[in-house]
Amino acid sequence: MKNKNINFKIVSFYRFKEIKNKTTLKILFDDFLKDKFVRGTILLADEGINGSLASSIENIDKCLQFIKKKLKIKKLHLQENEVQFIPFNRMRVRLKKEIVSLGKGEIKINDFSNTHLSPKEWDNFVRGKEVKIIDTRNRYEVQIGKFKKAINPFISSFREFPKQLNNLDIKKTDKIAIYCTGGIRCEKATEYMKLKGYKNVFQLDGGILNYIDYKMKNKSKSMWQGECFVFDNRVTVSNNLKPGRYIQCYGCRMPISVKDTKSSKYIKGVSCPYCYETRSNKQKNNSKIRQRQIEDNEKKGIYHTFKRIKALDMT
Repeated sequence: MKNKNINFKIVSFYRFKEIKNKTTLKILFDDFLKDKFVRGTILLADEGINGSLASSIENIDKCLQFIKKKLKIKKLHLQENEVQFIPFNRMRVRLKKEIVSLGKGEIKINDFSNTHLSPKEWDNFVRGKEVKIIDTRNRYEVQIGKFKKAINPFISSFREFPKQLNNLDIKKTDKIAIYCTGGIRCEKATEYMKLKGYKNVFQLDGGILNYIDYKMKNKSKSMWQGECFVFDNRVTVSNNLKPGRYIQCYGCRMPISVKDTKSSKYIKGVSCPYCYETRSNKQKNNSKIRQRQIEDNEKKGIYHTFKRIKALDMT
């Protein structure tokens, strides 16, 4: 009989810490993970670690213990919640120049500094009329959900943030509140802004996901409006951290609505209204072949990389 109480856990984590042996660590991580049912991505760079993992609660706890032991740390910035399916297709450990790419060279980050605002402190702080709120996420993320009165820098990637910051109506003496999905982009943006002379920059601790989790657990009124884009197969999460209303275009990875799927430019697994004109015929044809393979395997009951693994499948 199926056990309906079995769930998976998904965790997102990061830590800015000097790593001198990232290549050796990758080998150790790969060896540790190779025989475990764990899916997700871990990024290793000289400046630290960033990752998202999904598996059983027991497996995730073992992974986090292993990571802390090998990095010789006691704390990770961590967000976790239970899910009914594995939102990642594979497990990868990757070496990167930066764990979150700003493209401004080495920036020393004190990620346990006093610039963090808890969700409760955040609400009180941003209610101030003189406070400027900046959303550090990409433009398509902002379209789905945001805090009221937040300034959209209209960036397509985080690397564009420094340039766009100069175009915002922000003074270096202003009180500034910044936020992102899980906190990591804010860590680097805060330090960058301080280096550029901004005096009063504060960030939402743990990002939007931590804020939503706090509000949900405390059953208190949320200032968050809309849904939050997440970088996995859930696509978005709502105010109860459950998968939201959006799906993802596998041509361009954009979150799309039910309305978007009614467009003649939407082809499942191939394109959507946002990428139909920009994807080449070769790209579209390759995607069509992949989508046919997925659908054929689904009909035959054959496992494939993109198959959604549900909690009930594991009982």
